[in-house]
Amino acid sequence: MDDYSTEAVRPAHVRRLYESSSAGARHAQPPVAILRAPRSLAETGLDPMLVPQLVLKSTLLNGKSSLGDLARRHCLTTQVLDETVSFLVREHLVEIMYRGATDVDVQLRLTDAGRTFAAAEAARCAYCGPAPVSLDSYLEVIRTYSVRRLRVTQYEVRAAFAGIVVDESLLDSAVAALNAGRPLMLYGPAGSGKSFLAERLGDLLQGSVPVPYALHVHGEIIQLHDPLVHYDANPDDLPNVADRRWRICKRPVVISGGELTLAMLDLQYNTNSGLYQAPPHMKANMGLYVVDDLGRQRVAPADLLNRWIIPLDRGVDQFSLESGARFLVPFDVWPVFSSNLAPAELDDDAFLRRLGSKLHVGPLSIDDYRRVFEARCASLQLEADASVFDYLVHDLHVRTGTPFLACYPHDLLAVLCAYTRYHDAPPVVTIHGLAHAWHNYFGGGPEHDHVAPLAAERTGRRYAGA
Repeated sequence: MDDYSTEAVRPAHVRRLYESSSAGARHAQPPVAILRAPRSLAETGLDPMLVPQLVLKSTLLNGKSSLGDLARRHCLTTQVLDETVSFLVREHLVEIMYRGATDVDVQLRLTDAGRTFAAAEAARCAYCGPAPVSLDSYLEVIRTYSVRRLRVTQYEVRAAFAGIVVDESLLDSAVAALNAGRPLMLYGPAGSGKSFLAERLGDLLQGSVPVPYALHVHGEIIQLHDPLVHYDANPDDLPNVADRRWRICKRPVVISGGELTLAMLDLQYNTNSGLYQAPPHMKANMGLYVVDDLGRQRVAPADLLNRWIIPLDRGVDQFSLESGARFLVPFDVWPVFSSNLAPAELDDDAFLRRLGSKLHVGPLSIDDYRRVFEARCASLQLEADASVFDYLVHDLHVRTGTPFLACYPHDLLAVLCAYTRYHDAPPVVTIHGLAHAWHNYFGGGPEHDHVAPLAAERTGRRYAGA
């Protein structure tokens, strides 16, 4: 693939998403016109027939409905729904059964024609939840709340990682790459703490963001809000967001692991419901996206890496609908790749040169390993004296050539803790108990690729999670 200027290859409407981003901006001004509660069908930004279709399907599914019921189901104002119901009454699709003293105290039901129309629409698309927002509105919100506006200081990094055993120079390099809007690759042996570090970087994400329940794109509905990755924030964080079609969430942290396939990176269409599900990196917009265990997916690494070249290079991704219509969405994430493979083993120069930093996460120094061990004992309420740790290091690690990886204290002490509970023994780490845990964890003859150097030979300090 030829080299191009990033700004030159971005489509004009996507370039505009970032033109107004200040390099040092921390708090964006909300797009008031978009996030205020719509007072008419036109102000929803949607196709004129979409809300009427939602009301018809909702009434078909739930029976007689009031404006209050419809407002709760579809997160719309009574003004929008009153206009919608008036249209449906004129078209003889619904009829008013009861009108009370207030605007919301209105009961309606479907006519025969409305029931037929609603059934046909439900067969085409079963979506009956909160009203979606337009693609243009979503693009404007991403521009305003872009993760690229974040600038994390070293003080904030130290506060977020307080109590965590970590190589500070490694952490500084990782966050500097993300601050610059560049992708990050963490590589090293399994168990060194790469995944823990990658996910923990999400703690540096500042502020809350509006996430739409769904998008309306070229006549189709794409579900975007996912309660498994979008966690509610305090609505007072964004007091100017009055449109209830947007949910106030913490900046998302989305992780894809070995289960990732190429198909999962595109829109997922359900033929039964007629709905699209947004892919993981689209759900991660305005947040952190981690591709864990790169190289272990059920797809050739070269194919997976090629899929990321355009999003990494141009900052946008392209999606296609079943109708053939295509559209662009910003790739607005902090991208982090974690792999057991060294960069050279990926054998993809086009991908690797688009990574901002490639950082090795390896075994710990003995001092750091001791800190991780002691912290894990404290968290499990286990007592251990210095002789036990010396036995772990010299009689188990050094003798067998096992590197001091961050995962071992956690895993070994978990085995030991279960063993003591089973035997109703005191919560004490003994040499016998540690040897038993080691034998059960590694089996009869553990094999390792690297021999851990002696303490005097170890000068580097590497990452671990405590």
